[in-house]
Amino acid sequence: MKYLLGIDLGTSSLKSILIDTEGQVKAIASKSYQFLSPINGYAEHDPEEWWRACCNTIQEVMHKTGIVSGQIAGVSFSGQMHGVVMLDRDDQVIRPAILHCDARSSAQVHRIETALGRERTKELVMNPIYTGFLLPSLLWVRDIEPENYEKILHVMLPKDFLKFRMTGEISSDYSDASATLAFDIRTNCWSEEILKEFQLSGEMFPDCYDTTAVVGNVSHSAAKLTGLSTGTPVIAGGGDQVMQGIGNGVVAEGAASVNIGSSGQVSFQSNSPILNPALSTNTFCGYKKGRWITMGAIMNAGLSLKWINGILGNLEYDVLNREGAAVDPGSGGVIFLPYLNGERTPHLNPNISGEFIGLNLNTARPQLIRAVMEGVAYALAQCKEVCEGLGLHAESMVASGGGARSAVWLQIQSDIYGVPLQVADIKEQAGMGAAIAAGVGAGIYKDIEEGCRQVVRYQDRIIEPDTGNHRIYQEYYQIYKEAYTANREVLEKVTQMGRATEKER
Repeated sequence: MKYLLGIDLGTSSLKSILIDTEGQVKAIASKSYQFLSPINGYAEHDPEEWWRACCNTIQEVMHKTGIVSGQIAGVSFSGQMHGVVMLDRDDQVIRPAILHCDARSSAQVHRIETALGRERTKELVMNPIYTGFLLPSLLWVRDIEPENYEKILHVMLPKDFLKFRMTGEISSDYSDASATLAFDIRTNCWSEEILKEFQLSGEMFPDCYDTTAVVGNVSHSAAKLTGLSTGTPVIAGGGDQVMQGIGNGVVAEGAASVNIGSSGQVSFQSNSPILNPALSTNTFCGYKKGRWITMGAIMNAGLSLKWINGILGNLEYDVLNREGAAVDPGSGGVIFLPYLNGERTPHLNPNISGEFIGLNLNTARPQLIRAVMEGVAYALAQCKEVCEGLGLHAESMVASGGGARSAVWLQIQSDIYGVPLQVADIKEQAGMGAAIAAGVGAGIYKDIEEGCRQVVRYQDRIIEPDTGNHRIYQEYYQIYKEAYTANREVLEKVTQMGRATEKER
């Protein structure tokens, strides 16, 4: 029997999942960690901690199953998108990776926008320019840490660092590279025009491949650290949004998914790159040539619930779910704006903070919990609304991420979106997507579509929207959208004041 290994590098944890070729999960291992935020708005992480988590979880799944390394046919990766890892000439990490949720590079974003102009941005990038993406983060390092910038020989995306440690080869894939702002998503290559515009050497950037391409083999040194066999094929993989789509079986044109992980996304599959004239969504390369995804993304989805839970004393999540479920829709008139670290779709504003509206003497812990769940769902509903304005539409959606493990949060989502939700039978969809990609690269499956047919299964229950709750939520949703417009300037002022205070410490 052959087995496949998928590794999912998330913002708050790394998971390794081992499956057989029929899709049966043999073992899952997870290692949690916390990114650093030394200054309000900063988000960075030591990549070596990711590699240690990768080695440890691989060892754990093999130990749990007793499967020997020679039975593993292939390894592939899913990873948090947009961030940047920098290596020097000795292949050593120069500084902590700057992550997707980092907001420090506002000045560099403004410079890119000014240099390109709106029409050229649409033509070259087809995406909004936003903090936390590789290009502005790299320019920030050049501006603020020139001593570090001078050391750079290679830049790469987070999961590609793990592949490098696994194989000794530097590579990326089209889906992840297309989310850097330095990539031409129409032609699947680094944009010479963008690199020239910002005086960046193309030699810093990795070669790119299809998601299912073999990009190396497990090296002797990595085999010793992981327990894998030397020579095991390593497959390119992709950005987490693309890999979640595969793990959810969302691979047909027009299919849609909604994800609540640390951040959140509403994603649609399409056979052409869709330009949003407002540049308030993202269009990235998909899992194969001729396939793209269009998505709206929010910065703080599961992170919002984790944040409020920390304030409430780190309750068990079944307590959060039970208390949230006991509150009626609308949370007693409390609305939460989940802009804890800025927001992407549709506001493209890194310089705002979160907000509770409607707090009153009857507001207690359960109302705060449910308001956070609802606020995240309102934000994702706004992503869905923007995508639908581009001609994308789905009669149902597949829900994934940690939010799909909460019955109350699933029902809140369905009630707010007004569409049925399905949930894949496996909880770790991004890791499953990586395992399927490994199977294609290793020759187990003919293509991604066959891998999905073989592996992906769904829970029996379909979450249907409650029409009465949907009507209630439509009123709250309108207030939610108005709240940003009414409070934007105040939120920006208080956010900047808070960051200035932190920098002074």
